Amino acid sequence: MTSSEVSPLMLEFQNLMIQLRKGDIANFAVQSNDILIRSRAGAEKEPEVEALTRMERALFGIGDQERIGAELRWCMDRMNAIAPGSLNHGVSILNMAAWHRNNGETMMALATHSNLSPSSGHPIQLLGLSRLEVGRMLASLDDLSTAMRHLWAARSYLMESDMFPEALAASLEWLDIALDEINDIAPRMQERIEKAKPRNDPGTTWIPANSEDVREVVEILLPTLLADVSGTDRSDLGLIIDAAEMLDEEEWIDRLTGKVTDIQDPRLLELLQS
Repeated sequence: MTSSEVSPLMLEFQNLMIQLRKGDIANFAVQSNDILIRSRAGAEKEPEVEALTRMERALFGIGDQERIGAELRWCMDRMNAIAPGSLNHGVSILNMAAWHRNNGETMMALATHSNLSPSSGHPIQLLGLSRLEVGRMLASLDDLSTAMRHLWAARSYLMESDMFPEALAASLEWLDIALDEINDIAPRMQERIEKAKPRNDPGTTWIPANSEDVREVVEILLPTLLADVSGTDRSDLGLIIDAAEMLDEEEWIDRLTGKVTDIQDPRLLELLQS
């Protein structure tokens, strides 16, 4: 739907959400209820607005707390029927998955994330956020090789979407796992993604990282990380030192050493001085 095709009711809902994100929450319950009633009947009836309004009210905690999960499920199913593969459909999937994870239902969260896919036409920024969350959950389950695949895919999607803070997080989390074992003959990450197949049995897997993938990630990370080396807990820069030592990349150490007067993390300073 283009901006010229947005209905007055949808525009009203969007403006309400803009105000909510600015911190104006005082009248959200009343105003959203008014939009919800109008979206259900009469000349302004609009199923998409109804689904989005119910989703936002559930996220805001309006209504029966025990039915929030059921409400988010209804909204996700409704958006799938109305506009499958759309931005709003993807957001409803992310919200449903987050609810499962927040309630300790990791496997249900993973299953919900599987509904977001390139073949369904979902926007790449949502694919990136989904893969990032899946990678984190798999890492928490010690399924590290699979987690690496998802974090790598997340990194690619998020960089393509210009979501640089999120891409930075995905890169660092991938690197943290990759440094467990690196060699020159392991398959490259892109190959691992392209050849990935569903497993017949549950469990954990491990494949070492290829040194060229590690070099690629570090070379992209360094300019951003070196732009500001302040802070007393810079484990991200510590990962760069670990990678430099494992790959014998003295130039990375030299670039960090050039910032030593600005570094505040005492552990990092000790590593560089040693």
